[in-house]
Amino acid sequence: MATARRVGTETSKTRAQMLDAVERLMVDKGYAAITYRAVAAEVGVTSGNVQYYFPTLDDLLVATIRRRTDQSLDRLLNMLQARPNQPLRVLWEFSNDETVAALTMELSALGHHRPSVSAEIRNHTRRLRDVQLAALAAAPHVNRDDAVPAPARLFLLSGIPKLVRMEEDFDVDTGHAEIVALVEAYLDTVEPAAAAPRAPGRRTRR
Repeated sequence: MATARRVGTETSKTRAQMLDAVERLMVDKGYAAITYRAVAAEVGVTSGNVQYYFPTLDDLLVATIRRRTDQSLDRLLNMLQARPNQPLRVLWEFSNDETVAALTMELSALGHHRPSVSAEIRNHTRRLRDVQLAALAAAPHVNRDDAVPAPARLFLLSGIPKLVRMEEDFDVDTGHAEIVALVEAYLDTVEPAAAAPRAPGRRTRR
């Protein structure tokens, strides 16, 4: 009878350092640079030690994205809790920040090549949408006298930053300033005044 392979504990400091190393490598060199040897060199351990915690490379990549997406969801929940009367502005700011994060872009690209990562991203996105839609449903002013359904509004607020970023990567910016101004003007009409959200653009964040 086969013996189950041992896997390092999820609360281990060494394990966390390995996931930190994966994130650094992705930002600095891209997802293609992720190997047991590269992660081991970053942490200062052996490749076998990395494999002890993550028996397969998919295990390592999924753990990295799961930790990052959990952090992202927690951040959104904290933002919504701090500003319950401004869910639309919160979603706009959150989408802008997520879109310009270099690590987020690398993880998204990786999802096209690794089914396990793709599944993790899909699950996270569904959880995220549930939280976002619940926040909109809980705010009476969002749906009052407005012909745009909440799911459509959510799609626009989360999709516009992605399209802006994608085009700017190819040095295309036609209409970007105008659409950002239009969204912000719309927000001014439906929610209390707040500091202007950062517009999507060329920035590098982890």
